[in-house]
Amino acid sequence: MNPEEASKIPVWLQNRLVIGAKEVVSFPDLNLTVKAKVDTGAKTSSLHAYEITTELRGNQQWVSFTTASEDPDEGKPIRVSQPVYDKRLIRSSNGEESQRYVIRLWMQLGPVKQRIEVTLADRSKMKYPMLLGRVALEERFLVAPGASYLLGATESQHQT
Repeated sequence: MNPEEASKIPVWLQNRLVIGAKEVVSFPDLNLTVKAKVDTGAKTSSLHAYEITTELRGNQQWVSFTTASEDPDEGKPIRVSQPVYDKRLIRSSNGEESQRYVIRLWMQLGPVKQRIEVTLADRSKMKYPMLLGRVALEERFLVAPGASYLLGATESQHQT
């Protein structure tokens, strides 16, 4: 792209990473890698979690849950404990409302590492263990809805 063409790109579009409708997301602090459906219609991101329990540690509420990594070397269920950041009423795509715990995690998506808010929900009936919502995307990404795994994936991920 020549300098004249580059000057026509709006500032808010510059330096954005283009991602597909499906991407692989890692949470390095948890040793967790999952396939995510990118959903610009969802405000908040959601991660598959079951066996959710809470406890008070000092003055801070913590949530523990079980989830599983897509990483072939780490693909077994793992137990995670994190401080509760918030508790919110979330409306699902079918209109049902439920109270969910919110945690904050460091997410790695391609070369971008950023902290995002994630709600915990049983997504066992969903095709993807994670839904990546627009708040996590709005500062650094553009979505190409017809593409998948633009930031890299294994052969098996290209088939889903």
